[in-house]
Amino acid sequence: MTEFVSRLHALFARIPYAATALLARFSIAAVFWKSGQTKVEGFAIDIVDGTFNLGWPHLSGSATALFREEYKLPLLPPELGATLAALGEHALPILVLLGLATRLSAAGLLAMTAVIQLLVYPGAYPTHGTWAALLLMLMTLGPGTVSLDHLLSRRYPATVPAY
Repeated sequence: MTEFVSRLHALFARIPYAATALLARFSIAAVFWKSGQTKVEGFAIDIVDGTFNLGWPHLSGSATALFREEYKLPLLPPELGATLAALGEHALPILVLLGLATRLSAAGLLAMTAVIQLLVYPGAYPTHGTWAALLLMLMTLGPGTVSLDHLLSRRYPATVPAY
């Protein structure tokens, strides 16, 4: 049994971090992107189901209503909260997916996750814990070698951390 466990551990250790990080980046980016898409009208992209509407995006009325009636964030007017959430849920996932400014972008998504967990849906801690674990992994270990951050770190080693 010890031999089997040792071989299994060795097999798992051969999984490249680049593949794990790419899956983590795609998965967490998809969660936030899909949420952001519910907050805008006139612009929709979903590569999985083949939706492509490249019009000019604008905040949906339902997004503002959601922030006014359900989320009720303190210190932020609903219009501003909905706008900031829609912007963050579109810009940060793109950066994470590309592996560009990944650690900082993951930190932004982690802050959004904390706000959602603490102020909006405190009972959803299993979901938010999963998000936080992926984001913390990306913040701690970086985006992996299949990323723009890695490319930039090779081209400009003095200004970008190595990945």
